[in-house]
Amino acid sequence: MKIKLIPIVALLFAFSASAQQINTTDLDRLFDSLAVHNKSMASVLLTHKGQKVYERAIGYAVVDSARTVKATPETRYRIGSITKTFTATMIMQLVEEKKLALDTHLDKYFPDIPNAGQITIEMMLRHRSGIHNFTDDEAYWKQQTQPRTHAEMLAVFGKYKPDFVPDAEAKYSNTGYILLGYIIEDVTKKSYEKNLQERILARIGLKNTSFGGKIDPARGDAYSYSFSKRWEKQVETDLSQPAGAGAIVSTPGDVLAFVNALFTGKLVLQQSLTQMTKIVDIFGIGLAPMPFYQKKGYGHTGGLDGFQTMMVYFPGDSLAGAVFSNGVDYPLNDILIAMLSAYYKVPVIIPDFNAMQVSPQEAEPYLGVYESKQIPLKVTISHKDNKLFFQPTGQPTFLLTPVKKDVFKIDAVGLTMEFRPEQKEATITQAGQAFLFTK
Repeated sequence: MKIKLIPIVALLFAFSASAQQINTTDLDRLFDSLAVHNKSMASVLLTHKGQKVYERAIGYAVVDSARTVKATPETRYRIGSITKTFTATMIMQLVEEKKLALDTHLDKYFPDIPNAGQITIEMMLRHRSGIHNFTDDEAYWKQQTQPRTHAEMLAVFGKYKPDFVPDAEAKYSNTGYILLGYIIEDVTKKSYEKNLQERILARIGLKNTSFGGKIDPARGDAYSYSFSKRWEKQVETDLSQPAGAGAIVSTPGDVLAFVNALFTGKLVLQQSLTQMTKIVDIFGIGLAPMPFYQKKGYGHTGGLDGFQTMMVYFPGDSLAGAVFSNGVDYPLNDILIAMLSAYYKVPVIIPDFNAMQVSPQEAEPYLGVYESKQIPLKVTISHKDNKLFFQPTGQPTFLLTPVKKDVFKIDAVGLTMEFRPEQKEATITQAGQAFLFTK
């Protein structure tokens, strides 16, 4: 089991309210608390009809022994899979220009991909192609920091066995969106970066968005971090690998300007937007359903290294929200819910982080090294400053947050650990999979 960031799924509720003046007091209290307790480093934005309603940045873009650089609303984050919404938008533009069709088959461009003759552009856009997701493989996590050419990536993709018969079901595939990015280049005879600049950035005036490249603090880029005893820098994926599936760098302001333009007819025709917001199983085209109570919203999430991002748009209210983080120890989904709650006059939940401490006496039964016969992973449980820590061998240290007696969680990676001290064992659950560990 690889302890890594997994895509956040927005699980919101069913309610209707009209917005008047936003409750900024509770939001400021929440973000002050997140910053003081090192629970998040983030930049957030809420807009109505393209106008700012609430904006805040907490934490740092750069944290090291030599210097610290505070995050601002202009700090640029790797947005991960929100890139897919940009890619899908450009594909739909090419469809409108009749340079591509949703029923075009993949074998026209990449015949060496298994089942290419049965896979359409639309299946790839909706994650219904059956093309194996390359980031699910351990091999990816061992070499994600290395640059890769298109030819090298295609050679890897060509060896994968399909996960299912095309169009039989839906399963998230970064591989499919990387191939869509390559198709944009093939059809236009221009790089993805050039297409992005001409088709979206220049068209709506985005100045703080770019494609690919190394992290550069001089340009306002943030590094990503995880928190154990302090903020520790995470690895830096080479963006030649996620490409059209996850290689865009941006700010909340630029991304919300993009999604606002998308939903107001500045980038694609209404018939294209209707296709994008049509949900088949759980996916649209470059968008996913993200409701808040009875409010119907569409958006996307992203995760890359220590970066996590979320954006959502509610067409009925012309409301857009974004949460971009480069240091996560509190769920982005909860932050977004708080922002929407403040707007729609729902009580804002502010957690009591001081109540989450674990005394040395309480921690003692849990301490030690745990290993599993199911997977080749050892986990060390340690205690310091009234906090319990979880460290997989060769990976960063994570803070364990108490849920109830003997049960702890790591919100940043969606992991739960239930101890059974008398049996000297524990069950670790992540992404629906459970693993038994013994001490």
